[in-house]
Amino acid sequence: MDGSTLLLYLVLTAGAYLCGSIPIGVVVARLTGGVDPRTVGSGRTGGTNALRALGRKRAAVVVVGDVLKGAVPVLVARWINAGAAAEALAAAGAVSGAIWSVFVGFRSGRGVGTGVGTMLVIQPLAVCAAVPVFALAILITRYVSLGSLLGSASIAIAMLVLWAIANGPISFAYPLYAIAGAGLIWLAHADNIERLLHGTERKFDLGMLSRDTRGGGAADG
Repeated sequence: MDGSTLLLYLVLTAGAYLCGSIPIGVVVARLTGGVDPRTVGSGRTGGTNALRALGRKRAAVVVVGDVLKGAVPVLVARWINAGAAAEALAAAGAVSGAIWSVFVGFRSGRGVGTGVGTMLVIQPLAVCAAVPVFALAILITRYVSLGSLLGSASIAIAMLVLWAIANGPISFAYPLYAIAGAGLIWLAHADNIERLLHGTERKFDLGMLSRDTRGGGAADG
């Protein structure tokens, strides 16, 4: 790897981290005069806690924003033909920023929406395979955290299967990122995992999906 390639990788990864670090939940709350999601529930800035703090409509905006801040850095890397490794590094940078945002004291979301955004660019079929797992886990158990954990693991597994089936055309950088990205998301859910193991995780209130104002009782997100 020459110096210019290394510099390109560093710039793309750093830019992706800053993009991922944008706390969409906080931005939406400030622009709309809503409750800062950091002050309620889990204190996280992602979609689930935004639903608790801001209601259905504004939480939807947060989710879209989180997905975009994962997709955009990977799209930029692809647009300049930086290669699969650069795309994977940009994806990892974006997810890291979403979890440990430099703008809000290195504690923001859990990286799920941003991770989905990266994989929608890298391999949308892996996301399609994981969506039913994510949705069914939440519907059956009402644990958003469990759905996120199983969904991220499903994306990694699906990416590995697709890579194995392709037998060459897909760079190994992609399944490697899928595994690393799932690892980052699981790391961000460490407290949720502990509560799940001890039976103290809060369940998701499905009724919140029909409310447009702040509610309570949702699971940590």
